[in-house]
Amino acid sequence: MADSDAAPYDGLSPDRILDALESVGIRGDGRLLALNSYENRVYQVWLDDAPPVIAKFYRPARWTDAQIREEHAFVAELVEREIPAVPALSLAKATLNTFEGFRFAVYARCGGRAPELDRRDTLVRIGRYIARIHAVGATAPFVARPALTVDEFGVASRDYLLAHDFLPPDLRAVWHGVVDHALDSVRRAFDRAATVSSLRLHGDCHGGNVLWTDDGAHFVDFDDARTGPAVQDLWMLVSGERDEREAQLVALLEGYEDFNDFDRRELMLVEALRTLRLTHYCAWIAQRWNDPAFPLAFPWFNTQRYWQDRILELREQIAAMDEPPLQA
Repeated sequence: MADSDAAPYDGLSPDRILDALESVGIRGDGRLLALNSYENRVYQVWLDDAPPVIAKFYRPARWTDAQIREEHAFVAELVEREIPAVPALSLAKATLNTFEGFRFAVYARCGGRAPELDRRDTLVRIGRYIARIHAVGATAPFVARPALTVDEFGVASRDYLLAHDFLPPDLRAVWHGVVDHALDSVRRAFDRAATVSSLRLHGDCHGGNVLWTDDGAHFVDFDDARTGPAVQDLWMLVSGERDEREAQLVALLEGYEDFNDFDRRELMLVEALRTLRLTHYCAWIAQRWNDPAFPLAFPWFNTQRYWQDRILELREQIAAMDEPPLQA
């Protein structure tokens, strides 16, 4: 995990955004609305003579051009199969364009509301959509994009945080011991699950990346697309007490298995994947701490209380990984 550049979006002024879009034939009328995104910079842009579009300016150095294009190609495959995803528009004969050092893509604006994940019928329908995404994802591998691994999400995150002194000195040894214990439990979970299939995933399939309309869902923000087990795109959609999560999983898998098989051994990975995500999230904030937007958005990061809570959270995850897996 490499340090991000300081102030990576310094110089991305409203005029530069509009000039970038004009360079590919999109003429804005001057109105911009910054949307909720920390990793990239995303704007709704009103146009002179057409509906608004969404412009996404990629964080420098996070993905290579090949990795971004591979994400765009995957989403285009889904759309070709009539799966409701939102593809990058081809402008100036490319979906990824560059203007004065900033890489960007443009998308049609597709509205929607948060899905009602407490409704069984909604979960069944979402399960069907995800199964169709995975059916396409299984037809070919990613070549440039990485896999979801213990080493990248867990070990590299731990090492980055320790190497850059983000932990309070009096909590450093405690956190180090607990995170090592948690990662050992993650490895045991993967060992118990044995060999499970990997495929191209959405990668960050939570309720905020599923927009719901009267016609159903459409999936947005494939920025974290990578290779991994199918359950990665399911577990973030369930919440609550154990019986509630199991009921939600039953509904998701009822829909999923209308279109695709699901290996129940992958349920052994749910808490392991949650542990990796929690560890990676801490490193994600730390890695971008030089970006002025991050101290403003996460003022509680780097405090004593924050790391005390993370230690408790990891201990709870260790206990959760010792419990029997969810049943569906």
